[in-house]
Amino acid sequence: MAEAEAVQLKEEGNRHFQRQDYKAATKSYSQALKLTKDKALLATLYRNRAACGLKTESYAQAASDASRAIDINSSDIKALYRRCQALERLGKLDQAFKDVQRCATLEPRNQNFQETLRRLNTSIQEKLHVQFSTDSRVQNMFDILLDEKSEADRLEKAANNLIVLGREEAGAERIFQNNGVALLLQLMDTKRPELVLAAVRTLSGMCSGHRARATVLLHAVRIDRICSLMAVENEEMSLAVCNLLQAIIDSLSGQDKREHQGKEEALVLGRRQASVLVLEVGGKGESVTTSDWEFPVCGVEWRGQGWDTKKDLKQITSHLLDMLVSKKVSGQGRDQALNLLNKNVPRKDLSVHDNSRTIYVVDNGLRKILKVVGQVPDLPSCLPLTDNTRMLASILINKLYDDLRCDPERDHFRKICEEYITGKFDPQNMDKNLIAIQTVSGVLQGPFDLGNQLLGLKGVMEMMVALCGSDREVDQLVAVEALIHASTKLSRATFIITNGVSLLKQIYKTTKNEKIKIRTLVGLCKLGSAGGTDYGLRQFAEGSTEKLAKQCRKWLCNASIDTRTRRWAVEGMAYLTLDADVKDDFVQDIPALQAMFEMAKASRALASGLRRDLLDSGSQGLPLSLGKDPCVLSLAVPSTPWTSDKTILYSVATILVNCTNSYDVKEVIPELVQLAKFSKQHVPEEHPKVGMGTVQEGSGVFGRICHKDKKDFIEMRVKRLLKAGVISALACMVKADSAILTDQTKELLARVFLALCDNRRTEALLWLKALIPLALEGTDVGKVKAAHALAKIAAVSNPDIAFPGERVYEVVRPLVRLLDTQRDGLQNYEALLGLTNLSGRSDKLRQKIFKEKALPDIENYMFENHDQLRQAATECMCNMVLNKETTQWLEILQRLCLHDQLSVQHRGLVIAYNLLQADAELAKKLVESELLEILTVVGKQEPDEKRAAVIQTARECLIKCMDYGFIKPVS
Repeated sequence: MAEAEAVQLKEEGNRHFQRQDYKAATKSYSQALKLTKDKALLATLYRNRAACGLKTESYAQAASDASRAIDINSSDIKALYRRCQALERLGKLDQAFKDVQRCATLEPRNQNFQETLRRLNTSIQEKLHVQFSTDSRVQNMFDILLDEKSEADRLEKAANNLIVLGREEAGAERIFQNNGVALLLQLMDTKRPELVLAAVRTLSGMCSGHRARATVLLHAVRIDRICSLMAVENEEMSLAVCNLLQAIIDSLSGQDKREHQGKEEALVLGRRQASVLVLEVGGKGESVTTSDWEFPVCGVEWRGQGWDTKKDLKQITSHLLDMLVSKKVSGQGRDQALNLLNKNVPRKDLSVHDNSRTIYVVDNGLRKILKVVGQVPDLPSCLPLTDNTRMLASILINKLYDDLRCDPERDHFRKICEEYITGKFDPQNMDKNLIAIQTVSGVLQGPFDLGNQLLGLKGVMEMMVALCGSDREVDQLVAVEALIHASTKLSRATFIITNGVSLLKQIYKTTKNEKIKIRTLVGLCKLGSAGGTDYGLRQFAEGSTEKLAKQCRKWLCNASIDTRTRRWAVEGMAYLTLDADVKDDFVQDIPALQAMFEMAKASRALASGLRRDLLDSGSQGLPLSLGKDPCVLSLAVPSTPWTSDKTILYSVATILVNCTNSYDVKEVIPELVQLAKFSKQHVPEEHPKVGMGTVQEGSGVFGRICHKDKKDFIEMRVKRLLKAGVISALACMVKADSAILTDQTKELLARVFLALCDNRRTEALLWLKALIPLALEGTDVGKVKAAHALAKIAAVSNPDIAFPGERVYEVVRPLVRLLDTQRDGLQNYEALLGLTNLSGRSDKLRQKIFKEKALPDIENYMFENHDQLRQAATECMCNMVLNKETTQWLEILQRLCLHDQLSVQHRGLVIAYNLLQADAELAKKLVESELLEILTVVGKQEPDEKRAAVIQTARECLIKCMDYGFIKPVS
């Protein structure tokens, strides 16, 4: 009974296979295998299931099934050939060659076998040539590196070329096979920085995109050893190790999207041992892959479908958190640990439900992160820090808080912070109180809502004001910074104004410490602008704002002051440039502008080390030349880029938004003002300098404005910004690492670009490279602003000049997203003009627009009431109809040709004429439809003055049809 059912399942599987339903066929064959013991049937079932494996690209499973069929019948020629095909795809060419050789012996006249035999023989010879060549190069490089007598020049070349080989799949495999990992560990044991650096970079290349190797190397080198290397004072070393850890994390978590074509299964380890390392590779149903090679220091055995990498990833996270609070870790190492946590712990896509990594870090590492945030550099107990460490920790807190899914998780987060801060308050120990206030200040730079809740803790605000009156400079420094960060909400600012402004003024007048002086100035700037444009809430006398701004500009241009202190001058200007006089003076101060731009450019020079090591581009594109030694290639290594402060981007973007007036101002409704006065509510007062001018619609500003904020003044400021080099500065800012370029900063940059695009110059490539990322990532408002800027450029520019190269295709999607009823009419109109311009350039671009599903939106705008929108959409459709795929819109065309409005009807007939003229085959399809009848009816109408153009166009369409011979004239 079971045998009969097995035969029936086999036949069912055959039918599924013929219908190309390979998964169902595999299931039927697998069920049949469980029911029969007949050897001939078993061989057939395994052979058939192997064929399914080949079709579904499950090559390891196909090879295993074919092997089982061969075990039953060693002369099964179909099974032999199928195993040959599977082994070839797995990269095991020598084994595949043996199988096809046996097939050719059994059937010597089979041309298919002979052709495969020749092809595999050629591939094997090429592989052997590369292998032997690579083997000798690898061994030669290690000989040079491990020889203490090697010349420095040869040593450097060997190290650089070893890095290049490690980044190539074939080279990485040969390093593994030639005991390379053990030799790399020997290089690391030499303690010579240049050799350790070469070993780390080589390991990084070998891990990239290969989960099996990454897993083995993690256990071979050990995470504690990797972290100890990242903890060193050497910035270059710390950066390289960070890159290695990122490569391992990407490979273990599957974030590396590169294709590796079956090489994940071909894991070869260290040197031959008596024991066997068993490695089962999961994925597409592959069978067991074993090797008689084992790395001696691994001491692990993997079994089951795939690897459980969660344990390894958790171990990496745990070690990174421990690094944050270790005094043995350098400031650079701490920064790299924070960068790795920032990049890999929070979810990149909030639609993914699992935030377990964030929960783990909150439970096990939030107190450690808070400890970093609360460090005071001038205290003896301070950990080694850089200028960026505390900011990176604040960013991490912000990302962790945003990644929480529900209120209970956020409450737990808040309670940990409250317990940590209140635990630091001690009336007998001023240093602990100082750390507590510093921690609150750091959290305020992260999740703002959480920071405001912490400000509400008993005694926090009072302690800030009390520290301002302390005799110790370190107390004043921390207190002033905390007051600056706490003054964001008007209610908080009012408390500080009442209790702390006099103290700030006193500190500013008496202190000789430039660091405290400039921070106090920024505090005064922030408090001075607390009332915004409300003249009734002004805090200082008339003219004080200009004096504060002048001092900020002076500090900004002073290169002898350290960069971190100059950053505070930029932050002060971010508040003061709300005043029209201040921003007008600032754009005229070219040295101050250029100093700010240079600081902004420097903020992304080193790129925080996340997968941006010196040779991160790999071997491709690096100039290679043959050195004195025939086995050693000389590699041109770029010099190390250095950086200054990385926390300046938001302040610079804010200044530029203020200078270009690209912020939104709500419309003042007179009726609501009268209602507020009647109910005795506070009504914002206008500044005496305000005139009666209004800003044009589209700027987002309505109502009464200062005369220096009128359009001509704004245009003058924009021209000065362009002259000072704002475009290159903006392009550099957009390229900054995601850890410091927040979505809010991206929105501000998009606003600036939109304000500048009316005065654009020839930096087309810079515009393109900067605007496209802003149009695809960030806040919804920011993406719309960036897309609108792209639309403005595309609407009036030659696409070949404005968008050179293949990147023109990236412009299409942002423009299509502007075709939305939620966008305003100007955005719709300029997006349509831009798409019209692009669609007239090439059929490939028209195809791209078509694939972005823009045609239905373009069609909708063809029937808008607004004349200009309707005209722009029709012109765009005229270009789009040249694409053959738009012929499905024949019904729309027919409706256009019968439209009540003569202008729309004329446009429809022009489209029809373009279609008829474009292609004879397409014209034939149109004639076969009802369009011919419509053209005939319209063309036979009596001409009059209003309808002359419509009738003439219809007749031209009919003449074109006669030219093709589709219709004949009748008397």
